[in-house]
Amino acid sequence: MVRLEPRAQAQGAGLSSPQPAPAIWQVWADTGGTFTDCLGLDPRGQLHRVKVLSNSSVRGRVAAQPSTDSLEVRLPWRLPDDFFAGCSLGASEGLASGDRIAVSGFDAERSTLRLARSIGDLPAGARIEILCPCQAPVLGAHLLTGTGLAEALPPLSMRLATTRGTNALLERQGARTVLFVTSGFADLLRIGNQQRPDLFALAVEKPAPLYAAVVEVDERLAADGGVLWPLDMAGLEGEARRLLADGVETAAVSLLHSYRNPVHEEELAGRLLELGFRHVSTSASLARRIRYLPRAETALVNAYLSQAVADYLEEVTAGIRGAPLMTMTSAGGVVRARSFRPKDSLLSGPAGGVVGAATAGRASGEERLLAFDMGGTSTDVSRFDGDFDYRYETRVGGVRLLAPSLAIETVAAGGGSICAFDGTQLKVGPASAGAAPGPACYGFGGPLTLTDVNLLLGRLEALRFEIPIDPAAASAVAEHLHSGLAARGAGLAREELLEGFLRIADERMADAVRRISVREGFRPSRFCLVAFGGAGGQHACAIAELLEILRVLVPTDAGLLSAYGLGAARVERFAERQVLLPLAEVEVSVDTWLNELANEALERVRAEGIEPELATVRFRRASLRLAGQETVLEIEAGEERDLRQEFARDYRRRYGYPAPDRAIEVESLRVVASGAGAPPRQHGMARESGPAVPSGARKCWIEGSWREAECYERTTLAPGCRFQGPALVLEAHSTTWVAPRWSCSVDEALALRLKRDQS
Repeated sequence: MVRLEPRAQAQGAGLSSPQPAPAIWQVWADTGGTFTDCLGLDPRGQLHRVKVLSNSSVRGRVAAQPSTDSLEVRLPWRLPDDFFAGCSLGASEGLASGDRIAVSGFDAERSTLRLARSIGDLPAGARIEILCPCQAPVLGAHLLTGTGLAEALPPLSMRLATTRGTNALLERQGARTVLFVTSGFADLLRIGNQQRPDLFALAVEKPAPLYAAVVEVDERLAADGGVLWPLDMAGLEGEARRLLADGVETAAVSLLHSYRNPVHEEELAGRLLELGFRHVSTSASLARRIRYLPRAETALVNAYLSQAVADYLEEVTAGIRGAPLMTMTSAGGVVRARSFRPKDSLLSGPAGGVVGAATAGRASGEERLLAFDMGGTSTDVSRFDGDFDYRYETRVGGVRLLAPSLAIETVAAGGGSICAFDGTQLKVGPASAGAAPGPACYGFGGPLTLTDVNLLLGRLEALRFEIPIDPAAASAVAEHLHSGLAARGAGLAREELLEGFLRIADERMADAVRRISVREGFRPSRFCLVAFGGAGGQHACAIAELLEILRVLVPTDAGLLSAYGLGAARVERFAERQVLLPLAEVEVSVDTWLNELANEALERVRAEGIEPELATVRFRRASLRLAGQETVLEIEAGEERDLRQEFARDYRRRYGYPAPDRAIEVESLRVVASGAGAPPRQHGMARESGPAVPSGARKCWIEGSWREAECYERTTLAPGCRFQGPALVLEAHSTTWVAPRWSCSVDEALALRLKRDQS
């Protein structure tokens, strides 16, 4: 039995450390819907890699059963004695559904679990699942450092990206929340903006609001912020006490015109906290913007998710024994956990991928990138054209948020997306098998997914997974679906059915790329597609062909690139000012306002622990628009920049014709400050140049028939290696499919460069 230890994995090729060797461990963990990707930089400067299931389970197989209360197991890591203290055996062969057996010990030398009670006879090869009593990032930290779960971790700091807030919003599992609004606006969120989510739907079902109750507040401010009638707090206290008695301890406060004057919101929030509310979000403190509806939604979402996000961060902090914890925001910067607000968490994980893709692209000499991050649950795409593309209003889970975020499009198509027939058509997603039960090939009764499809078509190697894979289970589920369609008269071969699922998924993902390129006025063919995530390399060539992209880049450790993005990210803070005045009136004041915002942003960065001399202003921008329009263009601003000329130039580039001769309005100003530092390097261990030598071949379903495709081990590929598709490039946490009519070469950063044969 071969067992790999994290330090052995660190010696292979992959991402270099993005900074000099630290004095303590640095752990970067990106928690997705299915997997949690973890990278650890040890005090010697060695990088270690671990990928664990996001439900904090460890899966393996039985090697032997020495006794009725012990199991010798095959696991992908070398672990210390009693690593699994406090864990339990569950969802394993030989156990009834829902049954659990406590793990009483672990003998590392024999890789043997000791159980608190007897278990039935299990044959060699039987699947087991060990449930760990900690969050997945904490489990990852213990695996990276080789520390038992009951032992204290070595000194470390952690950077974390998480989908916890996003999942709670999508699944409607937030806290019971009361919304306080100005009298007369109780139905504000129910009415919304009256846009139909599906224009041609005959039966429109409006989602239920997030709040458990809404309370109207007797107060009113004028449009300029003046008090028309004061806040009647006495009339609200009885209602607040009744809500508290009913178990509602979270509140959102959004009052009309509070963006001009937050005095009433602040007074009401202070009193609610005095009465016993655990959390109160105020709209003016979160989004000091004119638009009442999205401002109210922002406050409500922040309050609704406050407990879920806070509890999760507390559990992670407790698991790492209070070590420094920083979190990734939707805008691609990191902040201390205590500064992390739920409204800034909804694109936390995808943002890490964008930062990682930009870093990898630059290391390979590419500045114009389309990031294609295909994970287990979803696919995230974004555009990088020398700098990040931002949005300041985001729609997630049916609600709009006024919060800065990277411009990321997400589609529910990942390796775990369920492939099914709904009685009318074949569908891929949006439902996902998640981490439990997972795809059918995981062996725990899961449905057919894209991972199963790629496995059955020969594009994945079962033995390369860190968790046990059962191709027979995937085949059985696929055969059941195929038989059902055949009974309906469908004349498809099973392979043609599976290939059809791939095409559906590819089209959905390609359309997401179009939304951040073609629909924004950019031609995809002028960009390089950076493919990463556990499944990105599987579909990159197909996506590129659909978009007429000629170049694809697959960075080293592509399956863990989002975690690497966490290590490469900087501490960043935004400062903004809404203006809403003609440029002609405020042109002389813009530079002064930008300087004030710069000082504010720098102060926020320093408050995150950054030394004053290392805090720098990364950009100053003005959002301009033609008078009477709503859509803005974000223009680089600052000294020696003519905003009128910059606006005219950008308008013509974006729309293809000159801007009309109309007044220009300054909608808002923004400044971003960050903790300065050397840009991270990305390359692998040095290797001697040599020809690409395949490690073998396997049969793959290719364009309507079974054909041989050569297999290459990525750890053996040196700069200058080159080969033609069809081929598979195998590595620890992902597999790259080089399609026919594509070539693959390895650059100096050890990234795979795929090029399409234009002939």
